[in-house]
Amino acid sequence: MEAGFDIGQILRQYGGADPHQAAGRAEEDFDRVAQASPHDDLADGLAESFRSDLTPPFGSMVANLFALADEGQRAGMLNQLMAALGPAAAAALDSGGAGGLLGGTAVSGQLHPSQVESLARQAERANPGIVAQMARFFAQHPNLVKGLGGAALVVAMRRMAQQRGG
Repeated sequence: MEAGFDIGQILRQYGGADPHQAAGRAEEDFDRVAQASPHDDLADGLAESFRSDLTPPFGSMVANLFALADEGQRAGMLNQLMAALGPAAAAALDSGGAGGLLGGTAVSGQLHPSQVESLARQAERANPGIVAQMARFFAQHPNLVKGLGGAALVVAMRRMAQQRGG
């Protein structure tokens, strides 16, 4: 079976799916879709998942992924959030209880996911474009994204199916 056809067939199953009812096979299907889909399509699906009322808030999802990430991924996540906050980044870290520590992995190893959740919420308020930026970042790490859970993956694949007209 041709890979493009197979992915299209998988995505059609999610086109109108209820995220909570279709979550059973979502992780396995997402893995197959992520391997064969263009990076931008995957990022668009993840951005939809981050914005959806059917999933936890953006900050909570980022914190969950931070808890599952390795040090390099954590540093990359923090770099994205800090860039979105701009000059307010140091103050955000101070208010998040990180002691004002800046500097990539040194910070990421010392931050608790709840602090990252607060940072992500602040970044989203300061720069709503951070949702799409983080989605592009996470599209590069599909194995990590599976940690979002079935409902979030269904929302992402549903969006990807809609983009394909399915």
